[in-house]
Amino acid sequence: MKKRSIKDLDENALRGKRVLVRADFNVPLDDQCEITDDMRIRAALPTLELILERGGRPIILSHLGRPKGKPEQKYSLQPVAKRIAELTGKKVNFVESTDSDEAMSASRSLLDGEILLLENTRFLGGEEKNDPRLARALSELGDVFVNDAFGAAHRAHASTAGIADHLRPAVCGLLMQRELDYLGAALEKPVRPFIAILGGAKMSGKIDVIESLLPKVDGLLIGGAMACTFYKAMGLETGTSLVEPDRVEMAKAMLDRGGFKLTLPHDCVVAPSMDAGAKAHVVARSEIPADEMMLDIGPASAESFGRAIAAAKTVIWNGPMGVFETPPFDKGTLAIANAMAAATAGGATTIVGGGDSAAAVAAAGVGAKMSHVSTGGGASLEFLEGKKLPGVEALDDA
Repeated sequence: MKKRSIKDLDENALRGKRVLVRADFNVPLDDQCEITDDMRIRAALPTLELILERGGRPIILSHLGRPKGKPEQKYSLQPVAKRIAELTGKKVNFVESTDSDEAMSASRSLLDGEILLLENTRFLGGEEKNDPRLARALSELGDVFVNDAFGAAHRAHASTAGIADHLRPAVCGLLMQRELDYLGAALEKPVRPFIAILGGAKMSGKIDVIESLLPKVDGLLIGGAMACTFYKAMGLETGTSLVEPDRVEMAKAMLDRGGFKLTLPHDCVVAPSMDAGAKAHVVARSEIPADEMMLDIGPASAESFGRAIAAAKTVIWNGPMGVFETPPFDKGTLAIANAMAAATAGGATTIVGGGDSAAAVAAAGVGAKMSHVSTGGGASLEFLEGKKLPGVEALDDA
């Protein structure tokens, strides 16, 4: 997926121009609408700084939350404007609308060295429908389009895909380019051994990823509750664990096809319920009690997975190994995070596929020790499945 990047533009291509940037500032907020994690804002700063350095005037579009096509104060981007100003030291103008005369006027009066952030694109009814009229109206806010929102690239929305039908050049920002470079290289020309680790609750959300990765990897390690559907396919007792009965036959077929490549946990941490931490204990996978559930991979599995990671040269990880938000069921996930940090230090390329996995490496304090932590959970999954991402497809080819 070779796309033209903002770095490919002529040095003077942005000077004095309104540069319309689609960013992904879908950040978590607390009850007081304070940002609790600004990773996505920080990830976009290099693109904004490059535009300012080259004399461009950044005008930012982003969504936040799921406001269902109409304004909701709790999803306003105002706290984001404040945070960008703090991080960049620049004047950030905020307009409480997007498709409006006020937004157009603000875009035309923006001065060199200033940044303009427009209100949540999902306050607009036509955004998620990729309405052509809205896409054209948004395109008139800028002279150049830069898509830096990898986390929203799998959505064909007016501000991610439709806008590029009306505004050229349309190029990748630095973050989008980095995402495509890391994920693309891992899938197209990985340094071997290449292993993937998949976790999470449901096998159904990862079927296409497993199908896509099995022929490419040297090993596929499976953890999380999704392992229980595979256990059921092996005829093992799964107790009250989360199992998808309609996926058991598919799991059986995948086990046959995967052969030695596909590894399941040998042991697991079980308990009567998620809040029964004190009653948590380790059992072999063949000995899950009928009245208990698997809530994490066991220590022997964590160690075995760690050895596989240590021997690999390329590692992709998507999905936690257990209910990592609730100790003591976080140990398996933290062990994987630490093993990947050690592998990175040893020269391996380590890629964390966004979402819960990104939260897990942050919780373990090793996010900076990975080669790349994706900002897009859903987008990185679809990329790993081999699907085309509309927000990327719409951009200029390299």
